[in-house]
Amino acid sequence: MLPARWIEEYSLAADIANSQKRPRCPPGIFKNSPLVVLGGLTGLGNPFRSLVEYFQHMFPSVDPTTVKLATCQRILLLKHDKEKDVIEFRHYSIKLQPVGVSRRIRKLMQNNQVPDLGEFEDVSEFVKKAGYGSESEADDEAAMVSLPSDIDKLNRASRKSAVRLQEIGPRMTMRLVKVEAGLCSGDVLYPWPVEKEVVGKKGTETGEVEGQEDDSEATDESEDEMV
Repeated sequence: MLPARWIEEYSLAADIANSQKRPRCPPGIFKNSPLVVLGGLTGLGNPFRSLVEYFQHMFPSVDPTTVKLATCQRILLLKHDKEKDVIEFRHYSIKLQPVGVSRRIRKLMQNNQVPDLGEFEDVSEFVKKAGYGSESEADDEAAMVSLPSDIDKLNRASRKSAVRLQEIGPRMTMRLVKVEAGLCSGDVLYPWPVEKEVVGKKGTETGEVEGQEDDSEATDESEDEMV
């Protein structure tokens, strides 16, 4: 469990779903661990290295040569914001869509139900009306992959599929505040910012007092010079 001071902002999964027009979170996607993706967390020193290991060890490692693509259904993204010095936590579901297939045809193949064709004279009219993909699903080469194996009835091997990510939550903005060796009993390797603030305030007050002492010493020195 993360300390309360770690989390600066958060949104529940329900909040994320309520903000979306078509929320998507199939219960079956939680049967397997998510893929952990790190952004901007390399080369930041030992404190952040410990944080990276903390999250990596929460989930089993993935072997790209043996992993089954059908089990890769979620992504856990941890991204470091350099300007704010915070870590953004995002949780996405992975959805594959065959390229060039309209939404109506996809629903037909997924549901295995014959649609109402009463308004059509021929099934070809239904296919033509379905179109060849919506404009919102424009072909993006960066988001397309060629599958090495079959995933489902729609996404087949050697065919191009578009990778879609949809946030499912929760969402958090976290700040690294403490790294401690051992289990709640070791040396503190990275201190709490609260302690820094207290020390800073004391230092400022001490600085003011020191400044007053310096002024008095300067006055005494000037009086000695006058004498």
